[in-house]
Amino acid sequence: MKFTQIPLLTLTLFLLAPNLSAADSKFAIPSNDKVLPGEGPIRRYPWFKKLWEQKRSGWAKLVEEDQGAMVFLGDSITQGWGDNMGNSFSGLKVANRGISGDTTRGVLIRLDEDVLALNPKGVVILIGTNDLEENASPQIIAGNLKLIIKKLKAHNLDMPIILCKTFPSSASKKRPADQIKKINQLYFEVVKGDAQVTVLDTWLLFADDQGDAKKTEFPDRLHPNKLGYAKWATALRPLLATHGFIESKPENFEMESGFTALFNGKDLTGWGFRAKKTLKPLTDFAGKKTSDDGRYQAINGRLVVTTPPEGRRVQQLWTTMEFPKDFTLKLEFRATPNADSGIFIRKPQLQCRDYVLAGPWKELKKYKPQQWNEIIAVVQGGIAHCTCNGEVLNAKFKVPATGPIGLEGDRGQMEYRQIRIKSN
Repeated sequence: MKFTQIPLLTLTLFLLAPNLSAADSKFAIPSNDKVLPGEGPIRRYPWFKKLWEQKRSGWAKLVEEDQGAMVFLGDSITQGWGDNMGNSFSGLKVANRGISGDTTRGVLIRLDEDVLALNPKGVVILIGTNDLEENASPQIIAGNLKLIIKKLKAHNLDMPIILCKTFPSSASKKRPADQIKKINQLYFEVVKGDAQVTVLDTWLLFADDQGDAKKTEFPDRLHPNKLGYAKWATALRPLLATHGFIESKPENFEMESGFTALFNGKDLTGWGFRAKKTLKPLTDFAGKKTSDDGRYQAINGRLVVTTPPEGRRVQQLWTTMEFPKDFTLKLEFRATPNADSGIFIRKPQLQCRDYVLAGPWKELKKYKPQQWNEIIAVVQGGIAHCTCNGEVLNAKFKVPATGPIGLEGDRGQMEYRQIRIKSN
C-alpha cells in the first residue's frame, strides 16, 4: 500500500474541517478522470479530498468579497503562506488559492470557480512539484500548465500572469533536481514569446549547488520557512510594482547639490536609441513614457527595463546628451533573480546584474538581492572608479574621452532610479 506523508498543516486542517453538506458536493473531486480536462494525477487520498472540499466551499462564500484580487494559485507552498500572503504586499488585495497536495491537473479543474470567478487583476502561479511525487512526466505537467495559461488568457488578455518556476526540492522527496529543471524548461517553452506572462526564476533563487532546496530556507526540503517566504516576496515585488499593483508613488528623494537628473521619473525625456556601432542618435523619446517597443518604461519614478518574453534580448537605451568632462554618476538599481543588464559609461559596459546569482561579483557583502542598490562611477582622466553600495566593482575602468550614458537590457527585469550626474 502506498504511503504518502501528510504535512502537519494539512493534517491539522483535515482534523478540524467541518463535515460538508450535500450542497457542498459540487466542490468535490470528480470520481471519473476520463471526463476531466488535462492529463496526469488527481489526488484522491481521504485527507486531500476533505481538504479540497473544505477549502473550495469556503472560498465560494468569498467570491464577491475577493473580486479584483491578486490571486496566488498553487499547492501547499502557496497555502502555507497564509490568507494574506504573510502581509507581504501592503495595500494589495490578495486571494490565496493554494491547496496543499494539489497538482497541475487539480488546478486546471478548479480554475473557473476558484480563480476566474474573482475576475482577478493578476495571477501568480506556482505549481508542479506534487505531480512529480505522483510520477507524472515533465511533459504531462507542462501540458497541463499550457491549458491553465490558455484558460487564463481566454478570460482576460490584459491580466498579468506571473509564472514562478517550480521550486527546488530533493530526490528524497521524489522531486529530483533534473526533473524539476526539465519541468521549468518546458514551462518556459509553453509561454515563450507571450508578453502577458512573466517568468520569475524562483528555481535558481532557492537552489543550492546541487540543485536542491536549502535546509536553511526549506527545513523539510519542500516547504519554505519564514526566511523562504520573505525571499519569495522580495523577488515578486519588482514585478508587482511594474504592473502597478504596489509602489504606486515615487520614493521621496532630495538630490545633492551640484547634481543634475538624467531621468525625470515621469517619462523618457533625455533618452533614446542609438546605432549600435557608431552610437549616432536614432530616436528621442522626449515626453514618452515608454520606448517605441515598450521595453523601457517610466513607472512611478523608476526607469524599468522589462523582462523580455523571449527570455533574452540585448538592447540599449542611451542619453541624448554626451559627457566629455570628468563626472560622477550616481544611480540605484533593482534586479529580479538572475537578471542581467549593464551601465554604459560613454561606451564600455559596466556589468549591472543580480550579482549573487548572475555574477561577475558574486562575493559582494553589501549587495541586497531584489532590493535597491547604489552604483557610483567617478570618472577622472579616462578612468572610472565604480562601486556598488561602497564596495569596489572596478577601480580602473577605462572609458573614452566622451560619450553618452546607456542602460542595457538582457534577461530578467532591471529597474533604475535617481539617475543623476555632476561634473567633477
